[in-house]
Amino acid sequence: MSSIPQPLFEISGLHTGITKPENGRCLLQDVSFHIDQGETVAVVGESGCGKSTLALSIMGLLEAPLGIQSGRIRLQDRDLLQISKKEMKRVRGTEIAIVFQDPMSAFHPMIPLGAQLMECLKTGDRRVRISRCLDMLDRVGLPDPGKQMKSYSFELSGGMLQRVMIAMALLNGPKLLIADEPTTALDVTVQASILRLLKDIQQEFGMGMLFISHDLGVVSELADRIVVMRQGQVVEYGEASCLLDNPTHPYTRHLLEMVPVLGRSLPAKVLTYDQHVLQTEVVEAI
Repeated sequence: MSSIPQPLFEISGLHTGITKPENGRCLLQDVSFHIDQGETVAVVGESGCGKSTLALSIMGLLEAPLGIQSGRIRLQDRDLLQISKKEMKRVRGTEIAIVFQDPMSAFHPMIPLGAQLMECLKTGDRRVRISRCLDMLDRVGLPDPGKQMKSYSFELSGGMLQRVMIAMALLNGPKLLIADEPTTALDVTVQASILRLLKDIQQEFGMGMLFISHDLGVVSELADRIVVMRQGQVVEYGEASCLLDNPTHPYTRHLLEMVPVLGRSLPAKVLTYDQHVLQTEVVEAI
């Protein structure tokens, strides 16, 4: 009898919140999903639903009083909640890497980008690290990588900086890439090119990807499965094609209604899901 293949990454029953006994507020409640090798799983939901808190929980970057209250985060055969801080530091940036949503604030403005890239590499002498950085900048589509190595962050556009950040995340060949709303601060044409780049890079490297967004229209372009979050909880989870064609939760349907479609007018005032529910209840009561 053949055994079931183990997923690359798995979260089970994750609860994250304020860990002080007198205030046990929970921001993430019983979050569970998995990512297979070479697969893209998207986490969607409006602002404040817990998407970025989830990313910080995975990376071990929560700051007190926030902390993980219970649950399990596994990367292949290791539970990341059971390893030491020193070992987690080695995992971060090498086996799991993250691309943040604001490239403008992700780099030190007074240090050349090349020096910041080289600092992320864990092995090799200076010549090897420079060669690796130049190669990665070229692979993410930046023109004249040598010039970009000497540039400062304020000299590059947002789209170019996001490519530098993607290159930084890929330098150590991670098994899992977390993209936390990587196109939010970019215009539409640059956003499309970054999405294509992420899709191509993920296929080339064969890694798993967790793509975080508030926009179902964006994640429909590259997700294999979708996790819909609301108020720190998973309200719907499934194959992307099935979930987008036949959503079962009213919150998912609300998010789909907010996706711009050519020829369809959006509501004059965009409501959050809770406002939408309240408005519907008032109308029905009248």
